[in-house]
Amino acid sequence: MASLLRNTSRLRPLARLPVARSITTTSRPAADVATAVMQDTSNGDAPFFPDEPKAPRVVTAIPGPKSKKAIQELDRVFDTRSLNMLVNYQDSFGNYLADLDGNVLLDVYAQIASIPVGYSNPSLLEAATSPAMASAMINRPALGNFPQHDWASILQTGILKVAPKGLNQVYTAMAGSDANEIAYKAAFMYRRRQDRGGPEVEFTAEEISSTMNNETPGSPHLSILSFRSGFHGRLFGTLSTTRSKPIHKMDIPAFDWPQAPFPHMKYPLSEFAMENAAEEKRCLEETEHIIQSYHNPVAAIIVEPIQSEGGDNHASPAFFRGLREITKRNKVLMIVDEVQTGVGATGKFWAHDHWDMSEPPDMVTFSKKAQTAGYYFGNPALRPNKPYRQFNTWMGDPARAILFRAIIQEIERLDLVNNAKNTGEYLYAGLERLAEQFPSEIQNLRGKGQGTFIAWDSPRRDEFLKKAKGEGIVMGGSGERAVRLRPMLIFQKHHADILLDATEKVIKS
Repeated sequence: MASLLRNTSRLRPLARLPVARSITTTSRPAADVATAVMQDTSNGDAPFFPDEPKAPRVVTAIPGPKSKKAIQELDRVFDTRSLNMLVNYQDSFGNYLADLDGNVLLDVYAQIASIPVGYSNPSLLEAATSPAMASAMINRPALGNFPQHDWASILQTGILKVAPKGLNQVYTAMAGSDANEIAYKAAFMYRRRQDRGGPEVEFTAEEISSTMNNETPGSPHLSILSFRSGFHGRLFGTLSTTRSKPIHKMDIPAFDWPQAPFPHMKYPLSEFAMENAAEEKRCLEETEHIIQSYHNPVAAIIVEPIQSEGGDNHASPAFFRGLREITKRNKVLMIVDEVQTGVGATGKFWAHDHWDMSEPPDMVTFSKKAQTAGYYFGNPALRPNKPYRQFNTWMGDPARAILFRAIIQEIERLDLVNNAKNTGEYLYAGLERLAEQFPSEIQNLRGKGQGTFIAWDSPRRDEFLKKAKGEGIVMGGSGERAVRLRPMLIFQKHHADILLDATEKVIKS
C-alpha cells in the first residue's frame, strides 16, 4: 500500500479544459491529420495526468528476462497460456502499463475494455482507502438477507445515478456473464408469470413436482434469442447465447435456443447505404420469423450495441429500433448487453443512447468499466413474484459499487464522455488517412461517431498486434481478423498521436 500511495501521488488530474473546435483535415501524415482536427491542441489537450509517462519505452523484448522468470513461477500454480503480458501494476500510471523489465506501454486495450479512468487513479485510491470501502470489504454482506444500512444510498448516488433513461431499478451481480444470466432468469420468470395470469397465481402441484426432475411444466421449454457472432459470456446459460468462437463453447452442453442473423455491413457506410439497408431489413424479417416460429418459445432477445468479441460488428440505429418494434409486437423482452459498450467509450454513457428509441429496452446489463455488474430495469413486474427466486449469497458487492460511484464522479469531474467523443473523432480522422494510404492493411474501418470504440480488419492481425507491442502499444483483437481499440476514457489526442505513429510504423514494417 505504501508503494501504491507513493506512486499515485505523481498523478494530479487537471481540471477539464474547453474542447477546441474542429477543422478540415489535409493530406499530411496520419498523426498530423488527426492533430489538425482540433485547432487549438495546446488548450484542448492539456493532459489529465501530467506526471504519467510522455511516451512508451521499450528496453527489452516482451516478455523480458524478469517477466519470463515470473511467468514460469506463475505457471506452476496458474494457467498462463492465455497471458498477454505480465504487468507491474504498482508502476503503471494513467494510460500506461509497466512490466518487471522496465518496459512502459501505452494501453489501448484496457484489460479488455474494463479500466475506465486510468491505472493508479488517485481519486479511486481515495475511495479505495475510505472507511466506507474498508467496512464493505471486511464486512461483506449477503445482500439479499443482510444488506448494509446505506445500501440504498450507495445505489442511488452511484449505479442508479447513471441508469439508462426509463430504467430506475437494478439487480446487482458479480460479472458480465452473471448479469446476463440473471437477466435471462428474470425474462423467463416474467414470461411464465404472464402465462399463468398474473403474480398472484400460485404454482400448481404439477409444476412444483416436475421442476425437481427438470421436466415441464415446472421447467418450461423457453428460449433466449441471440445473434450470430454475438458474445454474452461463458457461464452455463450465457454460453448458449454466445456465438463468437467455437473455443468458447466446445464440450459444454447447450440449451436449444435460436440465433438470428446480425447485419453484415459493407464499408465505407456512405458508399453502401442501399445495400446495408437491405441487409438490415433481411435480418429484421428473419428475426421476427424466428420469434414467431421457433419450437421453444422466445422469452427475450439479447443484443450488443456493437458485437465486440465477435469482430466489432455494427448496425444502424434504425436496425435496433426495428428490433424494439419486433419485441413489442411479439410480446418478448429486449435485453441490451452493454457489458463492453457501456460507461462512456462510444461518446455516450450508454451506447444504446445513439439509437434514439422512443421507449427503452426492458433490461440493460453492465459490467467491465463499471467495475461492478448487474442489470437495470424499469418495469416492476420484472421483480419475481416471490422472494428467493432471484437470489444468491452475495447478490453483488458493495465495495465494487462504491468504486463505481467514484468512477462516475471522476467521469463527471473530467467530462470524460465528451473526451471520448472528441478524441474518437480525432483518432478516426487519422486512421481514415492511414486507410487511404494503406487500403490493404486497414480494411473496413468502422466506429465513426462511436467515440473511441473503433476497429478495422487486418490481413495479418496477429502479426500486427505482436509488432505493435514492440512499438510500445498494447492492442487487442476480436473476431477472426479485427484490430479493436478499447482505450480508457482518459485517452487523449496526444495519446492518439502516439498510437497513429506506431500504427504507421507497424504497417510499413
